[in-house]
Amino acid sequence: MYTPKTERYDSMKYNRCGKSGLQLPAISLGLWHNFGDQTSLSNARKMLHTAFDLGITHFDLANNYGPPPGSAELNFGKLLAQDFRSHRDELIISSKAGYLMWPGPYGEWGSRKYLLSSLDASLKRMGLDYVDIFYSHRYDPDTPLEETMGALASAYKMGKCLYVGISSYSAEKTREAHAILKDMGVPLLIHQPSYSMLNRWVEESLLSTLDELGVGTICFSPLAQGMLTDKYLGEIPEDSRAARKGSSLSEQMLTKENLENIRSLNAIAQERGQSLAQMALAWCMRRKEITSVLIGASSPEQIKENVATLENLDFSDEELKRIDSFAKEGNINLWARSSNN
Repeated sequence: MYTPKTERYDSMKYNRCGKSGLQLPAISLGLWHNFGDQTSLSNARKMLHTAFDLGITHFDLANNYGPPPGSAELNFGKLLAQDFRSHRDELIISSKAGYLMWPGPYGEWGSRKYLLSSLDASLKRMGLDYVDIFYSHRYDPDTPLEETMGALASAYKMGKCLYVGISSYSAEKTREAHAILKDMGVPLLIHQPSYSMLNRWVEESLLSTLDELGVGTICFSPLAQGMLTDKYLGEIPEDSRAARKGSSLSEQMLTKENLENIRSLNAIAQERGQSLAQMALAWCMRRKEITSVLIGASSPEQIKENVATLENLDFSDEELKRIDSFAKEGNINLWARSSNN
């Protein structure tokens, strides 16, 4: 039987999410990879235990996480029932819908039909009455935004989610979504965009828009899908994500320029007494608009290393200037299609 550590909140920093009453841990755990049926349930359990013991109270899922799609929610539901049921009120659990989940015209994008049926299926898989946050996972250019936001509002008013969010929306569409939801009496809690040293699109206008609207920001892929770790300082490891066929991180992203910049950033991290991953997370957290950074992990040790980032979050002006010399756009934003609409 799992008994969480009594001091689990001592090592974590919590930030208020926009203008809401909700606080999120500075580091949240995403279940995009390593929680599906092709990975070890025992290892998944250890990672959830480690995360919670370190004060990570937010577990982020989506309907299509796995593989196969749905399996991450199913496995999380099993572990929730076995180990975390009595701690449900200490957890923030989120899910999303927007990407392909099942065949046919109602299995993806942003229609009311898809979003609400997907949420019902997610709740069933996880054995929950509600999720804390439900997201529109991507902007749908072929569905009226009023319909997509109306579906989120319905889920909110039915009590199937406590808060609503959007992911990978442009600054303009974020402003429109916020206004539509406000007219419906539903606050837009949070936006989840990709953001890292190699993917800085949010700095142009999205972060300032979210700050103005009082919407929180949780950035995903802050380690550029593992590129901003020590994995790719030399040859591509055979067991790495980049080496796996069909992975979201392709070898084509590991260009000569990107690798040179990564190695230069690693040198700065070593001078700071941090790993590259720790510096990359701290760099994202330097922005006041960032409520939380969303990490993925394949082992409990990775989670411990990432949480240790909180021991050194300060940057000098000189360090930030040097980092800017190498924190260049790496053409790795796989989600640009959504935010470019």
